Amino acid sequence: MNPLWRSKAACKGLEPEIFYPSSEDEDDAVPAKAVCAECVVREACLEHALAIREKDGIWGGATERERRRIIRQRRRTA
Repeated sequence: MNPLWRSKAACKGLEPEIFYPSSEDEDDAVPAKAVCAECVVREACLEHALAIREKDGIWGGATERERRRIIRQRRRTA
């Protein structure tokens, strides 16, 4: 499945490795987060990653750890 928002993503055509840092060090995520910060579909990307429980990479400007935190916060407020 290829959601329509992907065709508008700022990361389209970039090397995927930038979005899959080798460590969970926040400094390694900075380049990917910079791309995401300028992306018009950032929210859709993040919601997609949250919905499918994506375990790896930077999605919608959020690391795996940050996505887990968002999920926990949403559960508490639901």
